[in-house]
Amino acid sequence: MSDQHELVIKIVLDAWNGQLNRATKFFDGHTDEQLKNEVAPNRNSGVYLLGHLVAVHDGMIPLLGLGEKRYPELENIFIKNPDNSGLEKPSIEYLRNCWKLVNEILSQQFSSLKADEWLQKHNSVSEEDFKKEPHRNRLNVLISRTNHIAYHLGQLAFLKS
Repeated sequence: MSDQHELVIKIVLDAWNGQLNRATKFFDGHTDEQLKNEVAPNRNSGVYLLGHLVAVHDGMIPLLGLGEKRYPELENIFIKNPDNSGLEKPSIEYLRNCWKLVNEILSQQFSSLKADEWLQKHNSVSEEDFKKEPHRNRLNVLISRTNHIAYHLGQLAFLKS
């Protein structure tokens, strides 16, 4: 792999880590009571967005071929259903701990991947489709999920303090 490929991957990883650090700082800087508030009337609460991000990041582990989900039960609550579904949510303390653990796992796994491994297919694309669309790779997933964090941080900025 060329130095330029490694540079591009470093740039993407730096962007991921920057957004992740911003989100962690946000969640650490708000009380449980603040996170219970909706970002706007009839919109998601901070708790829901925390759980949603945990579930999405947890799903990245198998999607990138790095292992199994740690919190599969969160998918139904925070991805397949809206905030107002009436489903019981885990405690905020539990979600805060899940956030830290799942992102530590991702960080460890990401640091072990070589540049060429980032350009390999992710697990939601077939070999046949990947041959036609090689951009459907692990790095593209990371870019997409980096943007996903930024999108929800934009929503969280409206959370009433």
